[in-house]
Amino acid sequence: MDGAGWNYGTNLACLKELVAYWRDRYDWRAQERQLNQFEQFTTEIDGVDVHFIHRRAKNGRGFPVLITHGWPSSFVEFTKIIEPLTDPVAHGGRPEDAFDVVIPSIPGYGFSGRPQLPGYGAERMAAIFAKLMARLGYSRYGAQGGDWGALINAPLAILDAEHVAGVHLNLCPAPQPDPDPLAGLEGDDVERMKRRLAWYSGPETGYGAIQGSKPQSLGVGLNDSPAGLAAWIVEKFKSWCDCGDTPERRFTKDELLTNIMVYWVTQTATSAARLYYETRHTPSKFATTRVPVQTACLVSPVTIGWYPRSWVERKYNLVRWNDMPEGGHFAAAEVPHLLVDDMRAFFAGIRTNSQ
Repeated sequence: MDGAGWNYGTNLACLKELVAYWRDRYDWRAQERQLNQFEQFTTEIDGVDVHFIHRRAKNGRGFPVLITHGWPSSFVEFTKIIEPLTDPVAHGGRPEDAFDVVIPSIPGYGFSGRPQLPGYGAERMAAIFAKLMARLGYSRYGAQGGDWGALINAPLAILDAEHVAGVHLNLCPAPQPDPDPLAGLEGDDVERMKRRLAWYSGPETGYGAIQGSKPQSLGVGLNDSPAGLAAWIVEKFKSWCDCGDTPERRFTKDELLTNIMVYWVTQTATSAARLYYETRHTPSKFATTRVPVQTACLVSPVTIGWYPRSWVERKYNLVRWNDMPEGGHFAAAEVPHLLVDDMRAFFAGIRTNSQ
């Protein structure tokens, strides 16, 4: 439609350009080789195979951190931060900034197995990841994530508080404490809350309603059409990033397509969408439970899930709050240097008390 831009969904001209590049120039084998530079494994936990990257610190003294993706992302989102975290000296850091990184694919996503029974919601994923870290021999570790990564890591820090030393989130979900969402807010927070309410009451949440109610109907189409899958995913990368109307201000075509390819080659669009359904339809054990471990909240200026600091402080043992100057929902891919710097700063004190 002429002049529609992104208002009706994915911009047709942008999609045609991306699909043409995918068909004629994109090199999946080259992208495979890049991904295969990272050590990758699978293990069966709770009846499902779990795929994960496990890169140990180059200096052998890394603090372990579990990093969890969301939708419509994948483990690919974190490839820019793996080297700076595991080899900090080569990337502007200190030897004592080193991490061991564990980056799983959420069951149902990418190269992890697809749960075949109901009930695999976010809290069950948290239990699976606690078992993964124990299996890898980590008795104390940190957790990082946004989107589903945040919704998984918050209950993880509750159910495995004995072993989780700290949680670093670039989305900090917290329950609304008062029927009036503007209660107690002042200054810029009032305007930001108004924007948040408009977002949640508008068309931007349609994807969640569909995936949370009829994921398998949607999934048939997404698994049948690569162009349809690209349209469904790239529209979110545009809407949720700090990039205006042009996703390629933050992501190259190769980056967008490699993430899409992880869904396409594994045919996991349906099983990934089911996480919305399962989480909505599985009673939460921890919705009102306070996260007891030290928590950092990294706040992007462009985000789909902003929560006021006062709400976050009620839900978490908040010790660090950082408003970023730039970046959006996909922090590790958009502003990897800012995410790495904040993780180093937050975990510096925690690792001292955990090793």
